[in-house]
Amino acid sequence: MSLILTLDAGTTSIKGALFDLSGVLLCSCLHEYPLEKPAPDIVELDPEIYWEGAQAVIAGILEKTKASPDTITALGVTSQGETLIVLDRHGKPLRKAIVWLDNRAKKEADSIRDQFGREQVYQVTGQQDIVPGWSASKILWLRQHEPEIFKTAAKYLMVADYLIYRLTGRFATDHAMNPSVLYYDLRKGCWWGAMLEFLGISNGQLPSLLNSGEVVGPVVAAIGLSKKTLVTVAPIDQVTAAVGAGNIAPGMVTETTGCALAVCATVERPVYDPQMRVGLYRHALPGLFVLLPWIPTAGMILRWFRDEFGDGADYATMVDPVAAIAPGCEGLILLPHFSGMNSPDINPEAKGVLYGITTAHRKAHVVRAILESVAFALRDNVELLVEMGIPCRDVTSLGGAARSNLWLQIKADILQRNITVMHCEEATSLGTAILAATGTGGFSDIGKAVKAMVRTTVTISPNPENRGIYNNVFQQYKDLNKKLF
Repeated sequence: MSLILTLDAGTTSIKGALFDLSGVLLCSCLHEYPLEKPAPDIVELDPEIYWEGAQAVIAGILEKTKASPDTITALGVTSQGETLIVLDRHGKPLRKAIVWLDNRAKKEADSIRDQFGREQVYQVTGQQDIVPGWSASKILWLRQHEPEIFKTAAKYLMVADYLIYRLTGRFATDHAMNPSVLYYDLRKGCWWGAMLEFLGISNGQLPSLLNSGEVVGPVVAAIGLSKKTLVTVAPIDQVTAAVGAGNIAPGMVTETTGCALAVCATVERPVYDPQMRVGLYRHALPGLFVLLPWIPTAGMILRWFRDEFGDGADYATMVDPVAAIAPGCEGLILLPHFSGMNSPDINPEAKGVLYGITTAHRKAHVVRAILESVAFALRDNVELLVEMGIPCRDVTSLGGAARSNLWLQIKADILQRNITVMHCEEATSLGTAILAATGTGGFSDIGKAVKAMVRTTVTISPNPENRGIYNNVFQQYKDLNKKLF
């Protein structure tokens, strides 16, 4: 039996999963880590924590399943994007990772914008603006604020790249992991020389670019795996999740509500928005691209509320009372911009807002307002895609939020579209497994792997009684964004 192991390093946790070649999830393990936020706009994490988490979930899976390491033919690795890890010439981290949520590099983002202009950056990288979270902004910040580290830096990596290095001893990355670093040329499929020159770095300080699912090399780290297990690359987590949902053809749309919210619409050519409101990324399949509008904070807001105000309750205990609250939360509206706005409008300075609160509102109202706010942001971005001529008939819902029937119904009601749910809840892990299985010879192409490994379960239809209510509240949501930001 051939088994596929996967790692998905997210913003606040790393997940390991084990699949067979029919797409059955045999086991998964999660290891959480708290982000370090020592000051406003600063978000960091010791890179060793990512590696410790990877080891923990691999050990947990091997312990739970008793799987022989010899049966694990491939290990696919994906992660969040933009988080920057800097290594010295010995492969040791020079400082803490600067997490993608970090907003310290505002002046540096402005400098890049002044040098290249939004239009050129958009055409080359697919990114609609230059923001502090992009890796290029962070590198320029290091050059100007930590010059000794900048001079010593030998490699600049994403989280997945770092884990791949620790597993194999080699520096490699996926083409589709890098569009949002801002120094990757989307259409040429190589590092953007002009941006590298402006930042003061070279090709040699970056990992080798591989196609999705391509083999980096065997596992060499002593972590209980066979030396015959081959490590493969994968795209940024949102694009990988789209693969795990079977979103591999033009016209398909998936949304992922994890820490962030991302919408993936597959297109067969580079599609640019004249108003530069939506990012363009590479798909895992060569020749295809992904329109990917996203907002930085979604499920993360619910976790924040749970941690700060949940009195130790789990998500289910906190969300269950929401069903008794009428749609629209009796006038309570949340704007979910806890880490700025990115789509359909760009404003790194935007903040979260709880509007319309009265003494009649209770904790359950706030929780429902959080759920509805993410659905409003989703509709805002789906309508943007429709405006661009992208068909968005039904939407497949992914991420942790897809476990909540109530949240799925809220999304269906607000979107006024059917919401399809996957049989495998771990779409990012499944997508990573699909690519790893294909790259190591388990399938001849990604399409055949998707056919064998991907299944849907239920479809949630919108409640027509809530159509008018949510149309009105959605308009209020849009009006508030315009007035406040």
